[in-house]
Amino acid sequence: MFHFRKKVVAPPPWNKGKLIGQKPPLKLREIWGIRIRLEITDNYKELALFNLAIDSKLRSCDLVKITLKDVTQGGQVSKRAKVLQKKTHRPVQFELTKKTRNAVADLIQRDNLQYDDFLFNSPHKKSQHISTRHYQRIVRRWISSINLNPSDYGTHSLRRTKATLIYRKSKDIRAVQLLLGHSQLDNTIRYLGIEVEDALEIAEQTEA
Repeated sequence: MFHFRKKVVAPPPWNKGKLIGQKPPLKLREIWGIRIRLEITDNYKELALFNLAIDSKLRSCDLVKITLKDVTQGGQVSKRAKVLQKKTHRPVQFELTKKTRNAVADLIQRDNLQYDDFLFNSPHKKSQHISTRHYQRIVRRWISSINLNPSDYGTHSLRRTKATLIYRKSKDIRAVQLLLGHSQLDNTIRYLGIEVEDALEIAEQTEA
């Protein structure tokens, strides 16, 4: 008598059909593409969120929790700010460019925000900030608006954008490490993928 074993089908790999690895940063023309669309539609809330995401270089969990008091001093939006990172429990400082200060000031005025209020309030829960999931949806919409594939990008694309631009201009990895709030230099190197990027740039400039 023969016994037939039931064929066991292995589950598909967890990453099948998914993009893994670092999400690419935005290029300058892509930054301006999103920014101009938000300005044209007078989407002042998302304009402030986008500009602050680029300048702050914060993780999404820290960005969504920014309050008015984090970025203002003496009734004015500050040129520099400091927040405590949730992941590392270490403070990190960042600059606010003029465009960002203007966008944040406009948001504060229009929404009549008070000192302890979150800058980016939840549309569903009073006195709560937007969720990281909500922020992810907003980022996907931004990416789609400039005809890029939202699957190729994520919230870390915005975190990496200015850090990458700074490194390419200065080649100062230590400065980028401080701006990102990384405790180890190796983390910054891996995060930006700069060794690979530098190698490719050298290869592109070399003719065999």
